[in-house]
Amino acid sequence: MKKICPLCFHHCTLDEGQTGFCGARANIGQQIRCINYGELTAIALDPIEKKPLKHFFPGSRILSVGSYGCNLHCSFCQNSGISQTFGRHPRTTKISPDALIAEALALKPRGNIGIAYTYNEPLISYEYVYDCSRLAHENDLKNVLVTSGTVEEKPLLELLPWIDAMNIDLKGFTQTFYQKLYGDLETVKRTIALSAPRCHVEITTLVIPGENDSAEEIAQMAGWIASVNPEIPYHLTRFFPQFHMTDRDPTDVSSLFHLAEIARGYLSHVYTGNC
Repeated sequence: MKKICPLCFHHCTLDEGQTGFCGARANIGQQIRCINYGELTAIALDPIEKKPLKHFFPGSRILSVGSYGCNLHCSFCQNSGISQTFGRHPRTTKISPDALIAEALALKPRGNIGIAYTYNEPLISYEYVYDCSRLAHENDLKNVLVTSGTVEEKPLLELLPWIDAMNIDLKGFTQTFYQKLYGDLETVKRTIALSAPRCHVEITTLVIPGENDSAEEIAQMAGWIASVNPEIPYHLTRFFPQFHMTDRDPTDVSSLFHLAEIARGYLSHVYTGNC
């Protein structure tokens, strides 16, 4: 019997044993299951600014974990070795929620404030993130999501009570651009609008030459973010050629600074990254 995954707008309809678009959710025993539950490909104690979060416990560190798979297929993916791996990754370490929380607590003397779910798209590991987040809060640890924001409203609202901060990618501001990524702009906008009143939110746009780098588009993005809350920190980061997009030059630094000035016409806190 086919089952529909309810997590994101793709709504993959899966036969028994079939894995969805994200490569991490499958119909197993007539239930949609997270097949990468606790299967971590990366774990590191990072500066909080690396997420990037500028206005959430600056100067602290956070235990950062990621798995494999993604519900977007970006040709410019910066973590393609794990995010664009579909099906079980050959190099993972199984870490239960209890073990992860124990590791996070052990790192408190080194400045750790909690757990960041990052590197690949964490929301496709929804059950693992949910279980870890609740347990982390019980142990006075912070939870941070670094996400593309491609999630349906119901699971998002069920998770948000346990999330302290998010960095959400707003990859562009046209549906035409999002279609190239197999994404949906309105879904991401809804995630931002729902999350901003409920936890600390910062937003990132990777500025790609010839794709999303016009002054008009940046102004539209910044203006829309300001309509949600003009105090939301906004990060414009520099593109470098990689994965399937090696035909572009890196983002010109002077252009990036110019776009940041445009965004500052709408928002109080605008930052440039990877310059």
